[in-house]
Amino acid sequence: MNSDRINYAEITISAVSPSQYPEDGLTEIVLAGRSNVGKSSFINTMVNRKKLARTSGQPGKTRTLNFFNIEKELFFVDVPGYGYAKVSNAEQEKWGRMMTEYFATREELALGILLVDFRHEPSDLDVQMYDLYKYYNIPVLVIGTKADKIKKSKYNKHEGIIKRTLRFEPEDKFFTFSSFSREGRDEIWEEILSYTRNEME
Repeated sequence: MNSDRINYAEITISAVSPSQYPEDGLTEIVLAGRSNVGKSSFINTMVNRKKLARTSGQPGKTRTLNFFNIEKELFFVDVPGYGYAKVSNAEQEKWGRMMTEYFATREELALGILLVDFRHEPSDLDVQMYDLYKYYNIPVLVIGTKADKIKKSKYNKHEGIIKRTLRFEPEDKFFTFSSFSREGRDEIWEEILSYTRNEME
């Protein structure tokens, strides 16, 4: 797959239970993060689209597992954003059950991406999400979004804060990313595609 020239990127299905998951057998890369971390902008930048994933003025609108088919070679799976105050505890618990069921049962799931705001210390919910990936033995790629808002001279400081807060494990990878400058896009694609190659071998 040539990540510079992506011709096909479509949302295939919005699922709430295993019976609705795609049956294509393609490698799946799950994307998680706080409601306002820039997940939609990340997806759109990665696939060179402006509106594949809808950016919203109302965080917390994703309430399903959204499967995005990329070049008919892999899926990005966008899970509900967390930490949005207007969503009830019961709704949050429902999302939690839906996600853990997916993590626990889905053989096609090869990599978990955790998007965190590079400007801030990860929240307790970010830490829980990282720990959830680790509990299910899912390799993790942590991505610091909105990196264009931080001076390069401060990168090491912010990366250190994020890694310490998450109790970042050495086998995982960390990248900075900006949907504005496209920083990190190529390196992140290279890492993602290494997992699709692993699945094919």
